[in-house]
Amino acid sequence: MIDQAHSWLEGRVSAQAAIEAGWREVHQILIDSNKRYDRRLRPLLRGAKAAAAPVSFVPGDVIQQRASGGSHGGVLAAVGERRFCELAELLPAERAAFIVMLDGIEDPYNFAGAVRCLYAAGVDGIVLRPRNWTSAGAIVGRASAGAIERVPLAIAETAASAADFYRAQGLQIAVAAKSENSRAPNKADLTQPTFLLIGGERRGVTRSFAQTADVSLEIAYGREFDQSLGAVAAAAVIAFEVKRQRDSAPAL
Repeated sequence: MIDQAHSWLEGRVSAQAAIEAGWREVHQILIDSNKRYDRRLRPLLRGAKAAAAPVSFVPGDVIQQRASGGSHGGVLAAVGERRFCELAELLPAERAAFIVMLDGIEDPYNFAGAVRCLYAAGVDGIVLRPRNWTSAGAIVGRASAGAIERVPLAIAETAASAADFYRAQGLQIAVAAKSENSRAPNKADLTQPTFLLIGGERRGVTRSFAQTADVSLEIAYGREFDQSLGAVAAAAVIAFEVKRQRDSAPAL
């Protein structure tokens, strides 16, 4: 049994996502022996067999000793390090790119929630700083419903360097921020290839980045409310507006 894995993913959904996506090596799957005949585990078992990942049925206390919480559902996956893409690899070949950078989100659950929204909306890839929440694989895997294991990820030293790269590739640079020239997402042309920066709740994005962005996106409220919605809500609103516009755009 492997005890020296880089990390553990917790829960059936995270384990299955890691196997199916292939962004990290899955060394072993541990399953509570009481779950041996649980039909919900059949896709995971098929995936593990196809990936040649060993499966061990163990007493429940063995899993509990290794889990960080109680929401593992009797399943753990011993996994290797997450593999990252180059920035260029996030660019799709046959459609307008939609790439998002999450920068400065301080809470792993908020980070996971934003990733979950972006993945569901169809983002092509997510850019992160070198220090990021992928190190908290168990928490982020569960909270993102496995999305963090499925979405392509790349690393950039700074938001500015990522923006410079994607601007050179023909992407418009967008930022979720309030400014003098900001507009609601539904008033901006998001059918264009787009790189979007979403900052954390506390620090947001720098003024210098907002000033150099091609478009600033400010979510319109239904009443007076002098507070931000936070990274998760911003990711959901803007990403699904991108999807709406692109789904509605006439085919070329």
